[in-house]
Amino acid sequence: MSAASHSSQPGASVILPGATLGVLGGGQLGRMFAHAAQSMGYFTAVLDADATSPAGLVSHHHVRSGYEDPQGLAELARLCAAVTTEFENVPAAALNQLALSLPVSPAGASVAIAQDRAAEKAHFVKCGVPCAPYAVIETAEQLAAVNDALLPGILKTARMGYDGKGQVRVKTREELATAWAELGQVACVLEKMLPLAHECSVIVARSRQGAIVNLPVQRNLHREGILAVTEVYAGNLPAAQAEQAIAAAQSVAEGLDYVGVLCVEFFVLESGQLVVNEIAPRPHNSGHYSQNALDVSQFELQVRCMANLPLVQPRQHSAAIMLNLLGDLWFTNSPTAKTPAWDQILALPGCHLHLYGKVDAKRGRKMGHLNITAATPEQVRATALQAAAILGIAPF
Repeated sequence: MSAASHSSQPGASVILPGATLGVLGGGQLGRMFAHAAQSMGYFTAVLDADATSPAGLVSHHHVRSGYEDPQGLAELARLCAAVTTEFENVPAAALNQLALSLPVSPAGASVAIAQDRAAEKAHFVKCGVPCAPYAVIETAEQLAAVNDALLPGILKTARMGYDGKGQVRVKTREELATAWAELGQVACVLEKMLPLAHECSVIVARSRQGAIVNLPVQRNLHREGILAVTEVYAGNLPAAQAEQAIAAAQSVAEGLDYVGVLCVEFFVLESGQLVVNEIAPRPHNSGHYSQNALDVSQFELQVRCMANLPLVQPRQHSAAIMLNLLGDLWFTNSPTAKTPAWDQILALPGCHLHLYGKVDAKRGRKMGHLNITAATPEQVRATALQAAAILGIAPF
């Protein structure tokens, strides 16, 4: 264990700057984690097989191996005082293996629940947090036994689905049977479609001692299953609804005995009722605005959790809107990839550009995000709509 740590007990010690912190996964979330850790004086190590992974390119150490490679995991454990993950589909077994020799947050058990929609739904029910009516479908018998009241619904693979992948809308029993066959008859969850007003999310951070803090409630707009816009300012949701979302997110984290940063996504129904949709055991797109609108970002909270440093409640100092920047923007009015007019964007007040260092722009690929901050909700919306118009993003 690092000399900057104070104890041989995994998880018991404070890990001070000067130590090396590791992350499983080399994507943009790992990159932003590495930047946050480095700004606080830590060294960073990334385990990812891709030689050009965004996080690997900016870290002090890049262990180039798969998540289940014993030698790669051993090397990461040798380098690091603690490890986290930036990707929910990292095998829970890899986290459990690392946890034998150093603090790992979140724990493999928490990540395993987030990886399985059936286990995730059961956890929500156990925590007393309302979710959409659902049925688990793993066999032809369960398919036949589905209650008609769940239709129309959305059939989702229990594992490995994200950003709208592995999901099929179904209206009838026939469509349900066809969709399950098309998904390969793998374990699925059928969720009843509910009348949505909008979506929101809450990001919480929880320490090993059970201290918990939260970011403000984020109002989210998804397009084609991918987060497009996040708006965070006073009045983005009614106060009572926001308080309910925060309480539910804290309940979900505490029920998991979670350590680290956790995003809990909600549907807000036309009736005003909140239902939990899913969890992400890591920082989240909808929390990116925290880099420029809060005094503590979600990535700094991730560092504090894994290093066993004190958690402080983040304070928002500016109204904020985050625009997700997909590779499609490189192809606006151009058959070949063309760099967007960032100079025009950066001429607007309160625009903060975050690009992820990905070499090739591809449609649907997350290339970066734009955080817009201002003194008032009206100002931030006006600037964000200007920026969207320049980039060719549909208004919202």
